Amino acid sequence: MKTNVLIFPAGEINSVELHEALSHNVNINVFGASSVDRHGEYVFKNYRSGLPFISKDNFIPEFNKLTDEWHIDFVFPTHDTIALYLSENRESIHAKVIVADYETALICRDKRETYSLFADCDFCPKQYSSFDELPVFIKPREGQGAQGACLVKSEEEIPADIQIEDYVISEYLPGEELTVDCLTDSEGKLCACLPRIRHRLMAGVCVAGEAMIASDEIIAIGESINSRLKLLGLWYFQLKKDVNGHYKLLEISTRCAGTMCLSRARGVNLPLLSVYAAMGKSVSVFENPYALVMDRTLISRYKIDYEYDTVYIDYDDTIVEGEDVCLPVVRFLYQCRNQGKKVILITRHEADHDDSIEQSLEKHALSDKLFDEVVKLSFEDAKADFIKPERAIFIDNAYAERKKVFDIHHIPVFDVEGMDVLTDWRS
Repeated sequence: MKTNVLIFPAGEINSVELHEALSHNVNINVFGASSVDRHGEYVFKNYRSGLPFISKDNFIPEFNKLTDEWHIDFVFPTHDTIALYLSENRESIHAKVIVADYETALICRDKRETYSLFADCDFCPKQYSSFDELPVFIKPREGQGAQGACLVKSEEEIPADIQIEDYVISEYLPGEELTVDCLTDSEGKLCACLPRIRHRLMAGVCVAGEAMIASDEIIAIGESINSRLKLLGLWYFQLKKDVNGHYKLLEISTRCAGTMCLSRARGVNLPLLSVYAAMGKSVSVFENPYALVMDRTLISRYKIDYEYDTVYIDYDDTIVEGEDVCLPVVRFLYQCRNQGKKVILITRHEADHDDSIEQSLEKHALSDKLFDEVVKLSFEDAKADFIKPERAIFIDNAYAERKKVFDIHHIPVFDVEGMDVLTDWRS
């Protein structure tokens, strides 16, 4: 039987990373749920929104109702506050929560508690109770994504409305900053310590980074953290170098980081290994032997309110572009096959080329079984005359062809660049 894993909340970048890491494993079914609709419905085939907020009395009954309905085995929390709440109430949750114990989650959620636990360690940054010694770095005791954090270099830069009891005031660390992705097995052993440099941030999320080899100093910090906390599965900590080039601790988190994709790209699937660890299985970690740099930007996913059963599609400069197969189009053709949609190839290839359409498909290693029908046209034939418009769409690189089909049949028409609109990313 497959293991059912619920990701909650399932709307932000780290939930997408968990989905990507788990959804193609043959032994796992992935589910997503949220209280507020965000991006999850574009990614998760099995998705539910509208759950109560954790502050509501009916959250646990409704959450358990969902986990029972879906027969959920494990839950991944994706927000620090959710991780803390589920850890505290884990005995009331009908599925096993992949997260540290409550005391650990509580310490990691509050940076003042974190620094207090490691105050005797060389890697703990100096803490201050006032702004008498500048420059300093301030950040909320509870927070993530650099929200509310800032460097204070002079008295004029001290926030006028700051409530010191809600912040930590730390020594200024001017050096390199990095995140270290970690994995702790069911016996409490630290199995992975994978540093990555954060080159560029966008809205507090690393969008450009680089994998690096863990130094003895980094590994020692990871081992020290792991020995004082009760962690399970994936977690991470962040470091920054001080004026002397030594790493100091910024924070620890018991949840998945959105940029754990960089560690997965090294060959270490931390979410999957976390599921195995939660099962009590022994896990081991090895890395692929290559250097790795990551850069990303926003991607777009779409919903359209037009239901279609039939796809009419051109061949030359649409499915193939010169000597190359157009990958987004071929992905879409297989999507149609998976969804049971009818695909009709409508082409003038043989009127304009020396080979047959069958020969061209074979040349490009494309199966004619991708198509329910192949319509071969002469130059005099109009593609619009061969289209039955009911619940259909038309894909062609030529504007004139699309315009004529649209004017006659009033159905959606797409160029090759429109494949993003038609692609269903849910799995």
